[in-house]
Parts: sequence; C-alpha cells; structure tokens
Amino acid sequence: MASTTGFMTGKRGLVTGVLHETSIATSITQSLLREGAECLFTHMPGEKMERRTRKIVEGFGVSNPWLQPMDVASDADISACFERVGKEFGQIDFVVHCIAFADKDWLRLGKFAATPRAVFANAMDISAFSYMAMGNAALPVLKDGGAMIGLSYYGSEKAVPGYNVMGVAKAALEATNRYLAMELGRVKNVRCNLVSAGPIKTLSAGAVGGFDQILERIPQVAPLPRNITAAEVGDCAAFLLSDLSRGMTGQVLYVDSGYSIMGL
Repeated sequence: MASTTGFMTGKRGLVTGVLHETSIATSITQSLLREGAECLFTHMPGEKMERRTRKIVEGFGVSNPWLQPMDVASDADISACFERVGKEFGQIDFVVHCIAFADKDWLRLGKFAATPRAVFANAMDISAFSYMAMGNAALPVLKDGGAMIGLSYYGSEKAVPGYNVMGVAKAALEATNRYLAMELGRVKNVRCNLVSAGPIKTLSAGAVGGFDQILERIPQVAPLPRNITAAEVGDCAAFLLSDLSRGMTGQVLYVDSGYSIMGL
C-alpha cells in the first residue's frame, strides 16, 4: 500500500522486471510504494507471467494493479505500452528499467571468447538497446523533469570471471545511459541514472558461473564487510527517481558496500 507522506507521494511511474520475489525490481517497487509512489507494471507476454507479476504486486497491498505485457525485443510492444500509458494517464513521472538477459550457457569460466555472434547480439539488445528504446518511447509521456533508472553491475568496468558477455552488455548500458541523459535532459529535463548493485542472490544471478565465490569475496574486501541487500538497492533507486536527486543525471551510483573503490 502506497504511503501518503513519503518523498514519492504524488508520483506515478512504470516499473519493469517484477518477475520473482527476489527480483531487484520487486525491492524497488516496495521502496517506491513505501514512499508514496503509484506504480504501473509490465510483464513478459503470457498469462503465466501476468499471474506471477500480479501476485507479487498484490502482495504489497496494490489492488487491481495496472499491468501491460511487454517484450523489449519487440519495438511494437514497447510502443504499445507507452501509448497505453499516455492514453490512460497522460503523463508519468518515472520509468524503471530492470531488464537484462544473456544465455546462461555462455556465463561460465572460460566461455567468453567463444561467445556466438547471436548470443552476443541478443545480450546487447535486451540488456542495453532496450534501455534506449524505452527512453525514446517514454519521452512523450514523461513529465518535464521526469526520471529514468536502470541497473548495472561492476562487471561493466572490470573483468569478473563468469560474467562474460553480460559485462560487455552492462558496459554498453552505462554508455547508453550517458548519451540518453544528455539528449533527454536537453529535450525535456528528463534525468537518466543507473544503480550499480553489488551481487545479490536473485534468480537471474544464479545463472552466472562462480556467483557463490563472488558473494564470498565481497565481505573479505569491501569497506563495509558484508554483502548488500535488495532493499538497499530499492531505497537508492527511489532516491534517484525522486526530486531529492534532481541535480543528478548520467550517473552510475554504486550500492556495493564500497567494494568498487578498492584496489586490492
């Protein structure tokens, strides 16, 4: 149930990626609702996927949630989503992009160099291009001064064993964010930022080879000697979508217990 006193009170926006209880998008939703935002949701096409997202959202006290199927590999789906948003609400305040994909068979130690062209292209399409495509489609319905966020990871700038092509896609996402911020900011004062989250046990993270070793490494090295929680990412995301961060755009904000600042 949305709060009536939080720093997102009166804000309405679209959230993608609520696929599972452990999804980071799910925690972002919880933080947004707690701070008073009204959230609209997309789901992968199909009744099963709709039921899954609906169940999660209704568990937060949202009755009869707004749901729209959207496959970000389809330009038609992206356009249809934001056209419906415009018809029903006129304008919205924010967009949350929590979408990434790479074939798990190629997220293994020693499997990067041999990544097939189609696997590489698909990872880039779903994980990076879709951010730009959604930003472009959302621009007509985003309010002046609106905000968009996405999710990155440290594997975008350093080689993380097993992260492979997903790291390349996240690097592309971070570059995309900078160019999108420059363009959308000048056109409509729309801000674009990313949260670079430390490793969290989610359904998708389990596909990365050596993920358990990554989790073990963080407490040994990070200034805050622990792994982060999805709730901490959710709170940071809510901040970036709020007026509290109105002077920030084109940034990658790390929520990783400080691991990324360490040289050794």
